[in-house]
Amino acid sequence: MASCSSNAANDIYRLMFKTAFSQQARSFSSSARSAKSSTNQFVLGASLIAGASGLAYYAVSPKALTDPNEWVSLPLIESKQVNHNTKTLKFALPTEDHVIGLNVASALLTKYQGPNDEKPTIRPYTPISDEDAKGYVELMVKKYPNGPMSTHLCELEADQRILFKGPIEKYKYEANKHSTVGLLAAGTGITPMYQLIRAIMKNPEDKTKIVLVSCNITVEDILLKHEFEKLEQLHPDRFKAFYLLEKAPNDWPGQPGRISKELLKTVLPGPGVKDFKAFVCGPPGFYAAVCANKKSPKDQGDLGGLLAELGYSKDQVFKF
Repeated sequence: MASCSSNAANDIYRLMFKTAFSQQARSFSSSARSAKSSTNQFVLGASLIAGASGLAYYAVSPKALTDPNEWVSLPLIESKQVNHNTKTLKFALPTEDHVIGLNVASALLTKYQGPNDEKPTIRPYTPISDEDAKGYVELMVKKYPNGPMSTHLCELEADQRILFKGPIEKYKYEANKHSTVGLLAAGTGITPMYQLIRAIMKNPEDKTKIVLVSCNITVEDILLKHEFEKLEQLHPDRFKAFYLLEKAPNDWPGQPGRISKELLKTVLPGPGVKDFKAFVCGPPGFYAAVCANKKSPKDQGDLGGLLAELGYSKDQVFKF
């Protein structure tokens, strides 16, 4: 892609996300009404109490994961092949009323120790199921040739169990804290981005705009594309996704190649937009190229890579 000046990039950005619909003010009025008799007042009061109790009962669901230090065993109930090396795995929660117990943006840990393993293997995953989903939690797992946990998970059969622990909070998201978020992902690094996008879009009070850049090797490697396309159709003025392919076919309508400064300058607001936030997730090489790797799971480290070269500050970038 040809390099763009910062003014041209900002013009493109403004055109891309120009507000399609104006907000309409709504007003509500109410008037007091007196009860006709004490009997009616009693019935109304009893109904309100019963209704409130019912709402409270259904609004609060038990959580499967309540202690970050406690492992919980959950059985596999469904497995689906997504592509040549990726599966979705659905695990049953203790009851049909349970929710997993995660907030946005947070993850969970999985643990497995084989009969010949000296120590257990522990890996983090971000579920693709909604945080409010009852009775199950769903993971998207890419099987790596030398990945002991991903291999074990992808080879699980129905009713076999895995240990889970959490929640592991990554970033405490607040609605409308950022005017725009830029989500830069490679491979299964797309899962925390999906969690964040879903939370933003299902909150009618959250007006945050989203730019997603999903980097993959081939068309078959693009994950959750159908879900993102539906969200783009529903929110064309707030959500835009870009897909990069290293091995793009001749008829590929998107961008070929790897993530670059030129692309980021075109699709993201400039570093002068102080309430902009970029989120990055992917393999170590992707972090190194885009923003520099974290020093540790809890230490974001210094900002480097493409985002630093473009002038963004450390406070404008979060590394999952």
